Amino acid sequence: MKDLRYTETNSADDSEGRTWGLEGNLFWFLVGGVFASVILLLMLYSMWRWDFAEATAAASIPLILSLIYVFGIRHGRPPGHDRDLLDLWLHGRGFGPETHTHTQSDFYE
Repeated sequence: MKDLRYTETNSADDSEGRTWGLEGNLFWFLVGGVFASVILLLMLYSMWRWDFAEATAAASIPLILSLIYVFGIRHGRPPGHDRDLLDLWLHGRGFGPETHTHTQSDFYE
């Protein structure tokens, strides 16, 4: 037993924690969406005198976008999934085998 080395290790998991059931810092995206919606609602309704229903509809856009981002793209997905999805949308699929669909004219050539 003398030959064994004793080394302290950190065996804790690398979790960023949870807030309201959301992983990591996703809570702050929702807080930002709510904050942007409230500020936009106040500006549209009080400063620019929009109708309250129209102002509420327009001000709900930041909240809806943050909800789509958090629950549709980030929550429950692996880290970096949102960046990979954005790269797929901007640049298309990466390299790989090309698929060719055969048409009827391919068989008669």
